[in-house]
Amino acid sequence: MGNSLKAIVAFVPTEECQKYLLEDLEEMPVDKMVDLSGRQLRRLPLHICSFRELVKLYLSDNNLNHLPPELEQLQNLQILALDFNNFKALPLVVCTLKQLCILYLGNNQLCSLPLELRLLQNLKTLWIESNCLQCLPEVVCELSLLKTLHAGSNALRTLPTQLRRLQELRTIWLPGNLLSEFPSVLLDMPFLEVIDVDRNSIRFFPSLAHLPGLKLVIYDHNPCRNAPKVAKGVRRVGRWSEETPEPRKRSGAVIEISFDERPSPPPAIKPEPE
Repeated sequence: MGNSLKAIVAFVPTEECQKYLLEDLEEMPVDKMVDLSGRQLRRLPLHICSFRELVKLYLSDNNLNHLPPELEQLQNLQILALDFNNFKALPLVVCTLKQLCILYLGNNQLCSLPLELRLLQNLKTLWIESNCLQCLPEVVCELSLLKTLHAGSNALRTLPTQLRRLQELRTIWLPGNLLSEFPSVLLDMPFLEVIDVDRNSIRFFPSLAHLPGLKLVIYDHNPCRNAPKVAKGVRRVGRWSEETPEPRKRSGAVIEISFDERPSPPPAIKPEPE
């Protein structure tokens, strides 16, 4: 009943209705965090933008498709969650928040990212999963401090060669895309620790044994005929991993070995900035 009422009230732009949705949030909390997730918001209340010392702002699971220019006042913001909304384009005002370390944009309708994203040079974590991206925007390759990139459940077929510039990148999640080949640029990124290409269309995996930083590779649910070779101590999740041998050729035929399908373990908890 409460959620239904909020959904109705969200259409009414009066100050009283907005206060109802915010549950009388009139002053900035002591912990400098505002969580307005799941409030049926269709617009960000402007008085939130007056909390100039705000560090964390969670706006997940609302009905937002734009943000006010006054958001630029939040120059101390480090975490901004805009996932599970209705954004078809990233509001440019987000790119003015230069202290951002973590940005959640997943589960929207984004087909691209603006060039102004390059201004977020403190960004360490970017989630753009479950959007409408047919290629990874090259501007992502200009985020020099990026450590974690989650771009799963899009329509990516390749990755740009410029991605190798991201020498701080440690984790890349690419499950549920349209990759028909293992992205060759990842072979030139020895600092990667986690590679997830679960649920793609990759038929052959090159050796990953030369990647000294690699700790985990997830390659399950691909139509592959081989497992990627990895260095000792690297965990593999997929066909013919540690527990089962790879198929043996006999008279020119490949004999399939049964295996237990295991779901890929995407991060379940949103990380805090380091």
